[in-house]
Amino acid sequence: MSDTPVIDVRDFRMRFGEQVVIDDLSFEVRPGETFGLLGSNGSGKTTTIRALLGIYTPTAGTLLVEGRRFDPAQGSRLGYLPEERGLYRKESVLDVMTYFGQLKGQTRDAASGWSREYLGRVGLADHAKVRVDKLSGGQQQKVQLGVTIMNSPSILILDEPTKGFDPVNRRLLMDLVDEQRQQGSTVVMVTHQMDEVERLCDRILLLKDGRAEAYGTVAEVQDAFGGRRLRLTFSGTLPQSPNYRVEVSERNYAELDLPDGVEPNLVIRELLDAGVQLRGFESARVSLEEIFLKVYGEQEAAA
Repeated sequence: MSDTPVIDVRDFRMRFGEQVVIDDLSFEVRPGETFGLLGSNGSGKTTTIRALLGIYTPTAGTLLVEGRRFDPAQGSRLGYLPEERGLYRKESVLDVMTYFGQLKGQTRDAASGWSREYLGRVGLADHAKVRVDKLSGGQQQKVQLGVTIMNSPSILILDEPTKGFDPVNRRLLMDLVDEQRQQGSTVVMVTHQMDEVERLCDRILLLKDGRAEAYGTVAEVQDAFGGRRLRLTFSGTLPQSPNYRVEVSERNYAELDLPDGVEPNLVIRELLDAGVQLRGFESARVSLEEIFLKVYGEQEAAA
């Protein structure tokens, strides 16, 4: 596998009038990985993607896809799921999907056959002849995803792919995306759903106000924002100690942040020696959701 980045962004700056939306941003996406582009609303995620795809002209910097500025002629190799649905709303689901399949180089029969199979898988088999504007928002999103992946693109960019979905449908769509990755696609997920990121992403970029707050593997980012955590169910009173900081404390449950170099076994032994009765414990890293809240604050993250 080539080490040349599939997406390479260097010194990217984006200004709208006097407002600087992206400020000197650099990152790369490697072949075959799932990359998470994270941030709250207004952090610059969608602006970055639109500049990458040539929808916006950057104020400064370079944004390359497979070593060059994106060309619409590359469209058959790249699948883009925008946050706003872009379907022909007055046509039937099957006709719309078949039409897009033909635009991507498939024969009408091949596009229609693939679309019927996909609609069956996502629970829309009986909606094939229904007009798109008669579907719910979630159903339209399923159709949009089908259009995006139907030609098995080598690069897949998904902007909030599960927005508005219930847990069952979120899991279904994430399984479909993971299948694309297993088949060799490079996947970029623009999202603020941290559980999806922890389950699927190899590396992440955390944006705030157009700047990178964190960049690296999921584990590297977790370590940078608190390292190891020990989760306990117990009876008794936790003693004060320089070997941990109590991050969460309830009646019989606690989460302890451990400084660099402090092993969980040391803390467990310390607690037992202090008379704490442990009923269960596990060692884990700080969750991405907690990191997200630390970076943005609870009010902004919920916006």
